Amino acid sequence: MYKLTPIMMALNLVAIASASAMTIEPDPQNPGGYLVSKVELAEAAKSKTSNPMYATWAKALQTLDNTSVEAILPGRAANPSNVKRVESVFPQAQWDFLTHMAAPEYTYTRFLRAIGKFPAFCGDYTDGRNADEICKKSIITAFAHFAQETGGHIGKDNVSDNPQGLEEWQQALVHVREMGWAEGQPGYTTGCGQNDWQNRRWPCADGQGYFGRGAKQLSYHFNYGAFSEVMFDGDATVLLNNPGLVADSWLNLASAIWFFLTPQAPKPAMLHVIDRTWLPSQREQDAGIGYGFGTTINVINGGIECGAQNKNKGQPVNRIRYWEGLSHYYNIPIETDEENTCWQQTPYGSLNLNGATDVLYTNWEGDWAYYSDRPGGYSFECKLVGYQTAYSALVPGDYKKCVTNFYQSHASWPAVRVVDTLEPPVDEPPVGGVAGWDTDKVYLGGDQASYKGAIYEAKWWTKGDIPDNSQPWKFIRDAK
Repeated sequence: MYKLTPIMMALNLVAIASASAMTIEPDPQNPGGYLVSKVELAEAAKSKTSNPMYATWAKALQTLDNTSVEAILPGRAANPSNVKRVESVFPQAQWDFLTHMAAPEYTYTRFLRAIGKFPAFCGDYTDGRNADEICKKSIITAFAHFAQETGGHIGKDNVSDNPQGLEEWQQALVHVREMGWAEGQPGYTTGCGQNDWQNRRWPCADGQGYFGRGAKQLSYHFNYGAFSEVMFDGDATVLLNNPGLVADSWLNLASAIWFFLTPQAPKPAMLHVIDRTWLPSQREQDAGIGYGFGTTINVINGGIECGAQNKNKGQPVNRIRYWEGLSHYYNIPIETDEENTCWQQTPYGSLNLNGATDVLYTNWEGDWAYYSDRPGGYSFECKLVGYQTAYSALVPGDYKKCVTNFYQSHASWPAVRVVDTLEPPVDEPPVGGVAGWDTDKVYLGGDQASYKGAIYEAKWWTKGDIPDNSQPWKFIRDAK
């Protein structure tokens, strides 16, 4: 990220045209700051996320309130419709069949509550897709990954440690905390306490450990914070202050469902790979990425497990074995265009999708392009990028936070305040025969303007920069 210097600005007079109508006014309460309209800001965000997939993602991440979630019980008549579907296609007996070795913190009731939190998981379809089949395939896909992430990995013929002769794909959810870690141990605190946007948004709590917990082994403070925001109405501190909840409550399974539904653009959400809401771009297809279980491996851990160099590596080989065993047992049909493996795929982390027009991104970053018709050449807008930032396009209100630099992640970004309505600018009267500064006028080096009873001279080309607190201007004298 960079800011155009005055020399660069002068050399870039052929500037980017405004992407959208924006009215920017000086902020009378903050010299050197600016005001933008709430309405125009909302319109800008809407135009940048007009692709229907953004609405699909947002819907997939809608949640049920926790009071209603905690009322869910097996067989309860008032259970949400997606929970009833799970009870139908994957009843308690099937849960028991796959969890003989599971830690006691994982229960069928907690599984149902985790699913109830997210109505899109095992939800309805109105376009002819078979919701029951998609639901069953989603659960079995999740269990294949559970078996790898938290499984026992004990051979069927190891009668001393596996007296029931369970298949390895029947050994999911053995671990609720990462092996070697216990509550009260601070750990996985890399980056904690630094003066950066991650800590300003998701501050670590003293003495807490953010090691792996739950079915997906949620790790690191920024993941605990982001998950907490979803679980607790935008409050990141609940789980940052008490990460043990991810082990000891229904959040131990909800964290996995959340991951299952969340796109990490350009990676798709796992659900949308399974139900085919996602359409792979041409660049993804050229990289071998398409439908099937293999792509869900790429989403989870492609950098370590996908690509030809990892074809015989233990983790992906295990995942594929577990998926093939489960899908065979549960009669999950494998379509002709689906691949169980990902060794033939380029890992997402190695796939350069910058500039691709058929790939969508889900994080906001300051737009550092130069806009000739806006103060200082700043855009006063944010753009979508394919890497993690402080601001998500799927979190309501984050676009405004990005434009106002809420978490101070944009160096040298102008101070911006959002207001409901903008008042028309007040014309500056002349001072000592020098015309008042005009926010819409272009000033070249040597041009003078009066502002608040003083005379200033432009040092170089400038437009919209307030004279009394702006680098392009130098003070000449007060009016006498």
